[in-house]
Amino acid sequence: MEEKSKSLYVKHTQRDYPMSFKLAVVREVESGAITNNGAMRKYGIQGHTTINEWRRKFGNFEVGNTITTNFMKSPQQKIAELEQKVRLLERQNAFLQQELEDATDKAGILDKIIEIAEEELHLPIRKKLPPEQSKGTPKSKRNR
Repeated sequence: MEEKSKSLYVKHTQRDYPMSFKLAVVREVESGAITNNGAMRKYGIQGHTTINEWRRKFGNFEVGNTITTNFMKSPQQKIAELEQKVRLLERQNAFLQQELEDATDKAGILDKIIEIAEEELHLPIRKKLPPEQSKGTPKSKRNR
């Protein structure tokens, strides 16, 4: 009878790893000290997308913004990187402003639709708030 050799790696899911481990791996990969594949080999992480998923959730994951080597950068390189980050932030800002504008427009349109429906169908659609209690009358004290 043949004995099966045991694998060095234990199959894990993302939920098996503690949060501190995930954050340490993300920090190490994003600092440029190790690549995704290197971290997979070093820590026995099985899925190709596991580290990318952690970086998306817990890090500053940008496909074009990863640092591959740790070396001193010239001022021109730093300026170019900062300009790239500024362009990225400007795109994100424009996108978020457009999303806000769309949401505001949508809320206005839905408000108008409800208003028209209430007028034409004579149905109270909006929830009526109960009147506030008067503050002029003192609370009665109970005898216990």
